[in-house]
Amino acid sequence: MGIIRYDLEPHSDIAFIDMKSFYASVECVARECHPLTTSLCVVSRTDHANGLILAASPTFKQVFGKENVGRTYDLPFNIHTRRFNYSTARRLNLPTDSNYVRYIESWARKTLIVPPRMSLYIEENMKIQKILNRYAPKEDIMPYSIDEAFVDLTHSLKLFVPNPELSRRSKLDIISAAIQRDIQEETGIYSTIGMSNANPLLAKLALDNEAKTTNTMRANWSYEDVEAKVWNIPEMTDFWGIGKRTERRLNRMNIFSIRDLAQSDPDLLKAKMGVIGLQLWFHANGVDESNVREPYQPKAKGLGNSQVLPKDYHRASDIELVLMEMAEQVAIRLRRAKYNTTCVSIYVGFADQEEKRSIHAQMAVDPTQRTRVLKEHVRQLFRKHYQGGAVRSVGVRYSRFVDENYALISLFEDMERVDKEERLEQTIDHIRERFGFLAVQPATVLNENSRSIARSKLIGGHAAGGAGGLDGLN
Repeated sequence: MGIIRYDLEPHSDIAFIDMKSFYASVECVARECHPLTTSLCVVSRTDHANGLILAASPTFKQVFGKENVGRTYDLPFNIHTRRFNYSTARRLNLPTDSNYVRYIESWARKTLIVPPRMSLYIEENMKIQKILNRYAPKEDIMPYSIDEAFVDLTHSLKLFVPNPELSRRSKLDIISAAIQRDIQEETGIYSTIGMSNANPLLAKLALDNEAKTTNTMRANWSYEDVEAKVWNIPEMTDFWGIGKRTERRLNRMNIFSIRDLAQSDPDLLKAKMGVIGLQLWFHANGVDESNVREPYQPKAKGLGNSQVLPKDYHRASDIELVLMEMAEQVAIRLRRAKYNTTCVSIYVGFADQEEKRSIHAQMAVDPTQRTRVLKEHVRQLFRKHYQGGAVRSVGVRYSRFVDENYALISLFEDMERVDKEERLEQTIDHIRERFGFLAVQPATVLNENSRSIARSKLIGGHAAGGAGGLDGLN
C-alpha cells in the first residue's frame, strides 16, 4: 500500500471558476432577464423541429429535466406551438395527467428559445478574462474552456488580503467572493467557484461536488478534506477522469468507490492499467502535481472538424460531399500549422431511427498536407465502411504529425504536377486568408446539401451573431 506525505506535496491557492450556464446566462442578460430564474434554452436551429439544445438556464433544466445538450424532440412540448407533446412524453415515460400537462404548457409559454451567438459569448468571455486579470497575472490564469478557468492566487493572497491573522483558506475565500461579485456586477453572470489551498484537482472536485449546491456557490477542499470529501464522492463517474468504461475496469478489480480506489494497491493498479491506474490512485488520494503556469500538453496531436447535420442525409453522394468539404477545411489548418499528417480518420454518426453503431475508421498514409490526396483518403475510408443508412453527424481528423519538410518521394508521381498542385494550394490559401474562405470555392458549394457556405458563417460551429440573435422564438 502506498503512503502519502501531504506535507511534502505542493501547496497552491487555486480557484476554479465556472460561469453558471454561460451561454444561456449571456442570452438572459441581453434580454434583461434574471439568469437564474428565467426559463431559456439556446437551440442550434430554432426553425427546425429537430434542433440541438446547446445550452439551458438552471430553471429550464429544473422544469423540463434536461441538461445542456440534447434534441428538441426530446422536450415534453413542441417548441413552436408550446403545446404538450404526448408522443414524446410516452416515449420518455413522462406523466400525461392533466396537472402535469398544464404545468409543462405554462412553463413552455414562458420559455425563451433563442439561436446561439458565439461572437457575443466570446465577447463576454473576454470581459471576464479581464476581471480575472485584476486578481492574477495572465501566466497564473489557465482557461479550461470558454466558461471555466483555473486561477492561481498564491501570490495574490497577501496583496488583496494583507491581514496576517487570517488563514490562507479564509484569504482564498475572500478573494474568490470578490471575483464572483465583480463578474456578477459587471456582466450580470453568476459564477461558481471551487477552491483549494492544495492543487488544481481538489479545486475542480470542490466545484463539481459541493460548490454548485452551497448558498455562496463556493467550496474549498484541501488535503485535510480528502478522506471526508474526496473518498465519499457518491458515484465513481463523478470523479475527474473516470468514465463508464474506466469504472467497469475498476469494478473488475473489486474497486467500487473512490475510497476503494484510494486504499487499493498502487502497484497492482499500475500493473493492470498502466500509468493511468497509478495516476487515478494519486488523484483519489487528492494528489495532483500539475501547475497552472505549466498546463499539461498532450503528446498526441491532431486536427479535426465535426458537425451535426441540419437534417438526416440519406444519399451517399451528399454525405461524401460534406466529408470532402471538411477534408479540405482541415487540410487548410494542417498547412497553417506546418505539418504533414500520417493518419486520416473519419467519423459517421447515424440518425437515431437507424439504431446503427457509428463508423469510426482510420488509415495510415504517407506524410502529406495536400488537399487532393487527403480528400481521396477520406473518400476511400467512407466508401469502404459506409453500407447505407440515414446520417446525422460526420467528422474528419488528421493526426500523427511530422514536420511539413518531411515527405516520401514516389517514383510513380509526376513531381512537376505535385509542385504545381502545392503552389496552387498555397495561392488559394493566401487568397482565402485575405478575402475570406468563400473567396475561392468549387462549384459543388451550389449543391443544396453542401455545408461550406453555411459553416463559413459560424464561429465554433454555431451562429456568429448579429441583431437577429435577439429575436429568437418568444
